[in-house]
Amino acid sequence: MEESRDVTIYDIAERMNLATSTISRALKDHPTISDKTIKKVKKVAEEMGFRPNILAAGLRGNSTKIIGVLVSRINRPFISSLISGIEEIAQKAGYSVMITQSHDSYEDEVNLSKALYDSRVCGIICSLAMDTRDTSHFQKFIDKNIPLVFVDRVPKDFDTYRVMIDNYSAGYKATKHLIEQGCRRIAHITGSPYRNTYSERKRGYVDALLEANLTVDEELIIETTLTYEEGETAATTLFDLPNPPDGVFVVNDTAAVGVIQIAKKRSLRIPEDIAIIGFNDDPIASIIDPGLTTISHPAVKMGQTSAKKILNHLKSAKKSADTPKKDRITEVTFLNTEVLVRASSSRKE
Repeated sequence: MEESRDVTIYDIAERMNLATSTISRALKDHPTISDKTIKKVKKVAEEMGFRPNILAAGLRGNSTKIIGVLVSRINRPFISSLISGIEEIAQKAGYSVMITQSHDSYEDEVNLSKALYDSRVCGIICSLAMDTRDTSHFQKFIDKNIPLVFVDRVPKDFDTYRVMIDNYSAGYKATKHLIEQGCRRIAHITGSPYRNTYSERKRGYVDALLEANLTVDEELIIETTLTYEEGETAATTLFDLPNPPDGVFVVNDTAAVGVIQIAKKRSLRIPEDIAIIGFNDDPIASIIDPGLTTISHPAVKMGQTSAKKILNHLKSAKKSADTPKKDRITEVTFLNTEVLVRASSSRKE
């Protein structure tokens, strides 16, 4: 049986008795081709089953209309919402999205950044892996003037676009809320200290305690990779202390739910014995019983903003193609957060 082959612009040109250059331009809506001819060419192309080779076109132009996305774990609600925001903006602008996940591995992040670079993506949006300390593997994008946006988990020392929340303020607000509910011994379950996302939330936590003249007790601060299981493990460690906490600030909702479950197994009353606040406002925060107080984290908007940064950069670069390379980019965009109070912390009306 003869293998079917793809229809090419040469086949369309032969059918319509036109030059291949005319077919190519018509398919790209080139202004030198009349609207009437463009419509005829596209109609014949569709009838013949023509599929444009986007990858080959990208290779010829040394770029594609594909935005690379490199995130930690797609199965986390915050990340899936972030990607949704990116894809929404990209699709409206005629761009596609290539999604990769590092599984919070530095080694995977390095390899995937190279794979995206070799795929000639037109831009890249990245939320760093938990254990990433060195970000030099992203320098190749800057050197080639490929727009790079770090979102949420961003590096401190890399000059490019950054989209994030004010993590210090969010950490301060979360801790202050627990203090206002009467908590005096507040634990903190956090992520890698190498991620300024978490170090800034911790700094807000510490300052809120000091402002209230409360002790910062290092045995109440536990670093984890923020899985549900590690939330359970951290809670077990805290509740086994001779002087356990009466409040817990967890930097994501997944681990916070683990804390709630262990508290319930210990027959601790929530929030009377232990008040708990999470972070992100994942769907599970309003499903778990009791409902989890949390910090809003505008994931969709962060994704939309990141995609707009890429598109605006590409548009600007196209206009100034003949001008010298721009100075380094140090633009940081902050989005707002708020405390969403639910039953897990609400001791006072």
